[in-house]
Amino acid sequence: MRAGLVIALLFVSVAFAQNQATNQPATKPSDMSGMDMSHMGHEGSDQSAHDTSGMDSGSNADAMHSMEGHHMDMGPHMKMTSMRAVQPGDQEKAEQVVQAARAAAEKYKDYRVALADGYKIFLPNVPQKQYHFTNYWNAFRARNVFDPSHPTSLLYEKDGENYKLIGVMYTAKKDAAEDELNSRIPLSIAQWHAHVNLCLPPHDKNAENVLPNSAKFGLRGSIATKDDCDAAGGKFIPQVFGWMVHVYPFEQNQADIWSVERQANHMD
Repeated sequence: MRAGLVIALLFVSVAFAQNQATNQPATKPSDMSGMDMSHMGHEGSDQSAHDTSGMDSGSNADAMHSMEGHHMDMGPHMKMTSMRAVQPGDQEKAEQVVQAARAAAEKYKDYRVALADGYKIFLPNVPQKQYHFTNYWNAFRARNVFDPSHPTSLLYEKDGENYKLIGVMYTAKKDAAEDELNSRIPLSIAQWHAHVNLCLPPHDKNAENVLPNSAKFGLRGSIATKDDCDAAGGKFIPQVFGWMVHVYPFEQNQADIWSVERQANHMD
């Protein structure tokens, strides 16, 4: 119970901290995006596009690889899958995912339809760059089955009193090997991310320990190793939730559809 509450608090802390840094460059490494919701919906907190068929797949893949080193610099609290060499069929497979994501998203341009279909807004009262509307049943199924027509989360930006749909998020279980993630979406095209090296504050500490930008604890904190966390009296969790990847299927080109920076900075 405590861990679930603290992790929720950490989401709040991340949103708070990043809203203090909205004027910083968009390339600054960010925190935890959403949720593997593979465990959360059914087991409590988890401890353990537009048609792009005419694109030049080679040049797009080269563009993705040219940014690899920059995208991999995500700080101690986020890890990314490694970019792989493009294999025959990768572009076509990724395009199938994009088309499925776009078709799924079209239904939910009106966020109220998403709510009616069982998607829940995660932390609706916390200011965020992107709001995750999560379907926990889809998350549970995504642990073992990849169905791009049923994303774990829908991604919205606040639009006045309403929400504007911008993308979707897929998840996989935290112990999924890169080969498994590659079988879902080719790693020559997309990079999955996971949130790691979390140090929860001791029982006697409160929100003040995770809210400031200078905090030691949390997924923006200075503590990123078990030894340092133990020394501070905290509880170390090597990986929070599972693997995640955002897809922005309404964008015009591949780099924007699979933007790593955008998913990393989604709460700025």
